[in-house]
Amino acid sequence: MQPADIARLVSPGDPRVSPDGGRIAVVVTRVDLEADRYRSTIWLAPADGPPRQLTSGDADTCPRWSPDGTRLAFTRSVSGHHQLVVLPVDGPGEPVTLVDRESPIGELAWSPDGSAIAFTSREARPDAPPFTVVGTPDRATLPRRVDRLFPKLDGEGWTVDRPRAVFVVAADVPGDSRLLAHHRYDIAGPAWSPDGRSLAVTTVRDEPDADLTMVEALHLLDVASGELRPLTTSPSISVTRPSWSPDGTSVAVLAEDVTLIPSFGRIAVVPAEGGDPRVLTAGLDRQAAPFVGGRAPLWRGTDLLFTVEDHGTQPLHAVPADGSAEPVEVVGGTRAIVGYDEAAGTLAILTTGPTTRPELAVVRDGRETTLSSFSAAFHRDLPVGEPEHLRVPSSGGGEIDAWLLRPRSPALADTDGRLALLLSVHGGPMTQYPTAWFDEFALWSGAGYAVLWCNPHGSTGDTEAALRSIRTPEAAEVPGTGWGGVDADDVLAALDAALAHDPTLDPARVGVLGGSYGGFMTTWLVGHTDRFAAACSERAANNLLSLEWGGSDLAGFFRFELGVDHLARPDVYRRVSPTSYVEHIHTPLLILHADEDLRCPPEQADQLYVALRLLGREVEYWRFPGEGHELSRSGSPRRRVQRAEIILDFFARHLAPGAP
Repeated sequence: MQPADIARLVSPGDPRVSPDGGRIAVVVTRVDLEADRYRSTIWLAPADGPPRQLTSGDADTCPRWSPDGTRLAFTRSVSGHHQLVVLPVDGPGEPVTLVDRESPIGELAWSPDGSAIAFTSREARPDAPPFTVVGTPDRATLPRRVDRLFPKLDGEGWTVDRPRAVFVVAADVPGDSRLLAHHRYDIAGPAWSPDGRSLAVTTVRDEPDADLTMVEALHLLDVASGELRPLTTSPSISVTRPSWSPDGTSVAVLAEDVTLIPSFGRIAVVPAEGGDPRVLTAGLDRQAAPFVGGRAPLWRGTDLLFTVEDHGTQPLHAVPADGSAEPVEVVGGTRAIVGYDEAAGTLAILTTGPTTRPELAVVRDGRETTLSSFSAAFHRDLPVGEPEHLRVPSSGGGEIDAWLLRPRSPALADTDGRLALLLSVHGGPMTQYPTAWFDEFALWSGAGYAVLWCNPHGSTGDTEAALRSIRTPEAAEVPGTGWGGVDADDVLAALDAALAHDPTLDPARVGVLGGSYGGFMTTWLVGHTDRFAAACSERAANNLLSLEWGGSDLAGFFRFELGVDHLARPDVYRRVSPTSYVEHIHTPLLILHADEDLRCPPEQADQLYVALRLLGREVEYWRFPGEGHELSRSGSPRRRVQRAEIILDFFARHLAPGAP
């Protein structure tokens, strides 16, 4: 695979099974490199055959079946406007646009009788300041009152004055949507009760100082009156992604104990009349809120379906909602289930493995059948090798998972046949490298590099204790090594294990790279060792103190992850910041950052670059206009290609045979 091959990527997502189990709707997204955009359409597959394209828009997403299975609601973006559209699936009929808004629409939910659709969209706050102005200037030109923490969000900008609200619209004819609920904080996850009288939603309770913890509670939203009534009241349990039981007696949720962060999302149920969530997956001790492909718990009769992160894999599990048994694996294997839905005995999954991109499959009567071949031609032309799984002893106890991928064509081998190696570190840190096809690994191996990656302590995929092991030593509860402690040891241990395992790897030609927390680790490592020949630090968290002071859209959250308040212990934040060790960096370093990154703002890269230039070190710095933190995953297609070309060019100059 070469950078321009990014244009060939086809990505299915969000599968939804019709109520009778006979058909599956799925979003298919393609890259249009010439137009520098993504184009998404909705496809329809019979449960026993290949999918075909159903819609013809350029940005059609979020398909949701009507209760009788005759209509499909979805969202569509056209020329900067965002629409809610309903399409008859059986027989003649044209798509009907029910809603047209300037703000994006999401989280569609049909009422049980099919007469209405609830959705979420951002709306100006009801307590907006009563400015007296001449004319009607664009709202963006007005002063903005910031009255809580977390007032902005990467990829969206300022959200404090336009929280996500809940609307409802009649499902049969175009008309004005009705605003149901709206307040200071985002309202999310609308799920209709079986009797159609209310919606289960989650939001931060509108109480004084609620922004200091941002604990989300389950609420009941009365459709007639718009009244929000909290069903959970615990100050220590945050809940998201509600899903009503078919009999209307309870609501399934993802629940997180926020008394000690980081923590796992767990499957739980809440009585319809309210009460504390009852956790069903505590004994599983795995993350049930995966970074990729997570959704609300899915009811299967009296059981709940959900995916977990487990040593790189992402299997589908089921657990009885009454807590009478422990969770059991439903669909597993060395792969990741990155989407799923079920109705009437038809289980649809999106499955991806180390050598294959996601495809749509169904599981019926215990038999799995692949329906789609979206990436068949891509894999035929651009195959990638099977990575080798390594179990690496850790200084923190136990073992971690690592994977080594050898290039199919050793273009960068030296005269002795030894290979250059790129060590990749994931972001987060609260996520995992899954056993899934990844464009970056395909790109690096396609250029002739061996590629190594791992899930160090602090990742998900293992126990919650391992997740919390990188809290700082100064944390009052569950102290750990701090960022750059056992996690850095694990990354270097994985490198040592790979070099010992494969003598064809050249220890003198090893590069390291990563983004976000992976960028942190890259900068940290080159500030503590000279064993790398080159490094690429991307969208990195280089100075945790300035991030917590207000630089990041997550400012105010690092105190939870690290277990220490930056106001009381700024010295701890400086100690775990890579910029504190910049004078020790002698490795040639490539810095990449996006201009509109709100998660790790560009000043994080600026600080590192300025220091290295003043020290006279070898450093190269690239900035990407118009992009945010997600550049490498969902940024402009052209800039994704350019980014890959910059990285490959940099490492070729430093890791190729005979490079200085």
